[in-house]
Amino acid sequence: MSTHEPMPDSVAGGLPPLGTLVPAVVELAEVAGDDIMAIYRAGPSAVTHKADDSPLTAADLAAHARIVAGLRQLTPAIPVVSEEGCVPDEGARAAPVFWLVDPLDGTKEFVARNGEFTVNIALITQGRPVMGVVTVPAQGVSYWGAMGEGAYRRHAGEMQAQRLHVAVPREAGRPLRVMASKHHFHEDTRALIARMGAHELVQAGSSLKFCRIAEGVADVYPRLGPTCEWDTAAAQAVVEAAGGHVCTLQGEPLRYGKAEVLNPDFVVSAVPLAELLRD
Repeated sequence: MSTHEPMPDSVAGGLPPLGTLVPAVVELAEVAGDDIMAIYRAGPSAVTHKADDSPLTAADLAAHARIVAGLRQLTPAIPVVSEEGCVPDEGARAAPVFWLVDPLDGTKEFVARNGEFTVNIALITQGRPVMGVVTVPAQGVSYWGAMGEGAYRRHAGEMQAQRLHVAVPREAGRPLRVMASKHHFHEDTRALIARMGAHELVQAGSSLKFCRIAEGVADVYPRLGPTCEWDTAAAQAVVEAAGGHVCTLQGEPLRYGKAEVLNPDFVVSAVPLAELLRD
C-alpha cells in the first residue's frame, strides 16, 4: 500500500482527517498504557480465563474501559469493537467504519512480566485498517501509521517522532531476518521459512513483531496459526504505512469485519511475499 494512497471518499466524508485523529488516539493509547503499568508495577496480577481459555487480567479490563470511553468521546458516531467488549459490540464489525481495539495484546507476556505487551487501536474502513496505533507501555515506545500519513515511532520523552520505513531484505548479502512467535512456531512455519533461503530468527511477543518490520530491524513474520482481527489490525496499518505488506499465503490483503473474527494464515513482510519465496 502506498503511503500516499488517497483516503476513500466514503471515509473522508465522515471523519476528521486522519492526521488530526492520530495524535488524540496516540495519547489515548499511551494513557491506557499508564493504566496497565500501574497494575503491572503493583506485582503479579490475578489471572482468570475466558471461554477460549485465553488469559484475562485487571489490566486488560482497565485499558478496555479507558480506550472505549475515549474513542466514544472522540468519534461518537463510530462504533467500537474491543477484544474485551460484550457480545453486542461484535455487530459493529459489519459497519463500514469502526474502531478495532486490543486493549492489552500479549496478556501472556504481561503475566510473564517480560514487558513485551502492547496496546492496539485501529480504524477500519471498508475492511481495511487505514490507521493504527501500537504502544509498548513497559518500554515507553509508541508506533503509529495512517494511510497517506506515513509511519512513525516515538520514545517516551522525545519531542520528535522518527519516520519509519521497512528495510530492503538481503541488502549487502545479509540473511533474511525472520520474526518467530514465541508461542506458535511449528513445522509448517519452519517449512515456509525454509523456502525463503538463508535466514536468522528473531523473537518478540505480541504485535511487536509487526513493528520490528515497520522499523526495518526485521524482514518477514510468517504467522501460520490462529489470530483474531483485533490482534493484527493496528500493527498492519503501521507496517503498510511504512511501505510493507500484510497478506494471506495466497497473496490477498488481510481484511477486517469478516463474518469470522479469526484471521487466515498470513505473512508480514518488507517486500511482497512472492519476492521472498525461492521455489
